[in-house]
Amino acid sequence: MRYAVTHRTRYRYDADVTDSLAVAHLTPRSLPWQVVDDAVVAVDPEPADSSQSLDHYGNVVTYLQVTEPHRELDVVATSVVDVVAPALEPGSLAVPWELLRPLEDPTLAQAWRAADLALPSPLVEQPEAAHDYAASSLVAGRPVGEAIADLLRRLHADFAYLPGATTVTSTIDDVLERRAGVCQDFAQLFLACVRSHGLAARYVSGYLATEPPPGQERLVGADASHAWVAVWLGGDEWWAVDPTNDQVVDDRYVTVAWGRDYGDVPPLKGVIFTDATESSLSVEVDVVPTREGGVARAD
Repeated sequence: MRYAVTHRTRYRYDADVTDSLAVAHLTPRSLPWQVVDDAVVAVDPEPADSSQSLDHYGNVVTYLQVTEPHRELDVVATSVVDVVAPALEPGSLAVPWELLRPLEDPTLAQAWRAADLALPSPLVEQPEAAHDYAASSLVAGRPVGEAIADLLRRLHADFAYLPGATTVTSTIDDVLERRAGVCQDFAQLFLACVRSHGLAARYVSGYLATEPPPGQERLVGADASHAWVAVWLGGDEWWAVDPTNDQVVDDRYVTVAWGRDYGDVPPLKGVIFTDATESSLSVEVDVVPTREGGVARAD
């Protein structure tokens, strides 16, 4: 699948901003299953300084500073990406899950690369409730593929997709109590569940191409940023799955960045210098495929 992706972020203020500094994760990664043909991050007003580099996890990070006084700031990221469904080595999902814990067995191939993704992180603590919830899926001796698939199924059945049920400050315990949330919540809850049992897993941000209701045209901006996870299977192999939709990641998913949790890979964050007392933020995302994919939820 080939996708043309547009991610537009608009800030509006009621007084001049004299200096705006931002860090963006908006450029898709180049990966064995994903080729980025073109990627541009355009900013209006034009930045006085901007650059790109790779962070600790290999994500493309854009740094920018706008010093021209402004009451509106537009950041528009566009890219053209070719994606195929990621493939796994035969037998990878048949390994008992408890043999894939990098902190339990640091002699595992490339365990050092996965170790920090088995530890608690700022937004993904490992409360006892998450450990207990996952326990019935992560049964001793169970193949990792079966264990993860069962946990995905249960999360999808037990938790409601409900925008507004959580906020940016909601914790793993909050999501467990409310039994509702959005893709960020489900991804981070899944991470808490598997990490509390010693498995390593990434938080992945990107886009999911979605399909409109039958008989309706696709709406520009109807797609949105999405989040899913990738579980470490040993060596340099990771299995990407989507807790929000109870499915394996395929060629409808455009990968932008990954890290320990959302805090490592927000699309855009920064600081401003201003006397403004009111501001607004709007985000539009459009993922246009050469042919339509299946129905899935994104937020």
